[in-house]
Amino acid sequence: MAFTSDVKSTRLAASGDIFGGRSRVKGLYIVPGGSAGSVVIKDGGSSGTTVATIDTVANGTTVYIHLPEDGLLCTTSSYATLTNVTAITAFYA
Repeated sequence: MAFTSDVKSTRLAASGDIFGGRSRVKGLYIVPGGSAGSVVIKDGGSSGTTVATIDTVANGTTVYIHLPEDGLLCTTSSYATLTNVTAITAFYA
């Protein structure tokens, strides 16, 4: 088994940059809030193109989402918009 790239992580407790350059989001560890919410991954900052939307349930348990194959490609930068989510740890390469 060969490694294709080094994986790094960013923890966010509010909306913000996962990484400020080209990246592939490989997985998300999500701590949901008290109300149903979502994590929206965007390419190009807060007003960028939506790459994925992941919904969360109210008072749900912490969940890890592994993104298949090469993950979500963000050619400019990777950004997460958190709505009713306590925190995320995003894994990217």
